[in-house]
Amino acid sequence: MERQTSQPIGTPLEFCLRQRAAGSAQQAAVTDVILALCDAAQSIARLLAKGPLGGSLGAETGQDNSDGDSQKALDVLANDHVVRVLEPAPVRYLASEEEDAILTLREDAPLAVAVDPLDGSSNIDVNVSVGTIFSVYTASKEGASASFFRPGSEQIAAGYFVYGPHTALMLTTGDGVDLFVLDPDYRTFRLAQPALVIVPSTSEFAINASNYRHWLEPVRTFIDDCLEGVDGPRGKDFNMRWVASLVAETHRIFSRGGVFLYPADMREAYANGRLRLIYEAAPIAMLVEQAGGLAIDGTRRILDRIPTELHQRTPLIFGSSEKVARIQNYHTDPGYSRGQSPLFRTRGLFNA
Repeated sequence: MERQTSQPIGTPLEFCLRQRAAGSAQQAAVTDVILALCDAAQSIARLLAKGPLGGSLGAETGQDNSDGDSQKALDVLANDHVVRVLEPAPVRYLASEEEDAILTLREDAPLAVAVDPLDGSSNIDVNVSVGTIFSVYTASKEGASASFFRPGSEQIAAGYFVYGPHTALMLTTGDGVDLFVLDPDYRTFRLAQPALVIVPSTSEFAINASNYRHWLEPVRTFIDDCLEGVDGPRGKDFNMRWVASLVAETHRIFSRGGVFLYPADMREAYANGRLRLIYEAAPIAMLVEQAGGLAIDGTRRILDRIPTELHQRTPLIFGSSEKVARIQNYHTDPGYSRGQSPLFRTRGLFNA
């Protein structure tokens, strides 16, 4: 993608958004929502920056969220911050990972927002980057469910905040992807890199290899081929990464390319994947496609998927376009099938 930007590096986010919103009531509303989320992100970043001084933010509350996962203390705090900043914003409906049902905030507002208030919360206490993921739709006249049970391609904005050595916002409003960084001196997000592009080819993949025995054959075969390196069918060596934080994995791919796999597998609880379609996979997929990458569930484009449940799960594979397209071929083209896994051959990776 070769979108040009007239803004110099360091331009404040609000100025960039207000310029784009000129003459458009919808874009003006989207701007208000994004700026409100920036306020929540700064509050969350300050909580995280305290680390253990802020108490055990990674401790379990003893409660499960609406999707059955154990809530951490900061999950609850992050959700409270998001709800608080969006209540006066032009948001009619809010779907959150931490809520049992869709919330109605303002009956006359034009937008619907989906959010994962704190993605990667299991990494809080070990000081690994975590984030906030969000998605913006036009609120449907048919009600709350119809506002979110629709193809991800109908999103009008998506992004994530990543809380790491610096706090950053990766944002798309449907015209490419821009990176903004929180300037701690002025407490405002400033443009750091406009019009990001994910490199099409890569020699790096991210997957939780401990689940190898559970993977379906196409995923095993793809990883086997990568692990064979220069002597295998791919003809080159690969690096493997795994952070177990979706925003951290995504941010790395935006920085230097790569492919991320969180596939379905043979375990009952993982048969439909584990990541949430509405407030994790769809916004990440929009960002990735806007930067020239691809995002699939194995065989289908994520942005074509239509949710039927609020907390619906999905497999998710995304990143550099050439690699994702190849992984899709492993799922759909019988020519990519292999025999016995090289990992379990004599003197293979798991047989010394």
